[in-house]
Amino acid sequence: MARQPDDSPNAKFSSDDSALIRELALLLDETSLSEIEIERAGLRVRVARNISVAAAVPMPIQHAAPVTAAPAAASAAAADLSKHPGVVPSPMVGTAYWAPEPGAKPFIEVGSKVSVGQTLLIIEAMKTMNQIPSPRAGTVTQILVEDGQPVEFGEPLVIIE
Repeated sequence: MARQPDDSPNAKFSSDDSALIRELALLLDETSLSEIEIERAGLRVRVARNISVAAAVPMPIQHAAPVTAAPAAASAAAADLSKHPGVVPSPMVGTAYWAPEPGAKPFIEVGSKVSVGQTLLIIEAMKTMNQIPSPRAGTVTQILVEDGQPVEFGEPLVIIE
């Protein structure tokens, strides 16, 4: 984490800065992200999780398994969806929710007709619920995220045709 403009090791953080760092650390835990960086009012903060190298080391395989292209196909499909003309991308990092509260009726379902500005879903970021409005009128053909799923900036959320 860095503070602008004073990067000296003796720079002190205010209690507001400490609260922000704690909040970002909690968001990191809640969303399973590995890193968050924000900048506002001359303060830049980066919070990162230590990732164990042991988790990234593959275990030895006893016998050869057939090779499949499923992971490559899945990432190619996600790339194709992000270029779809009716895609609604996530405007932020957070957790996506289909309904205003647990147990409530979802904002949309596949086949729903939506109008411009209608709420499609909510993304919770830093304990703030952000309504994601429809940028266009049409029919919801796909919902690409699960309820309660962490999402990244720019990740495809919904397809409206």
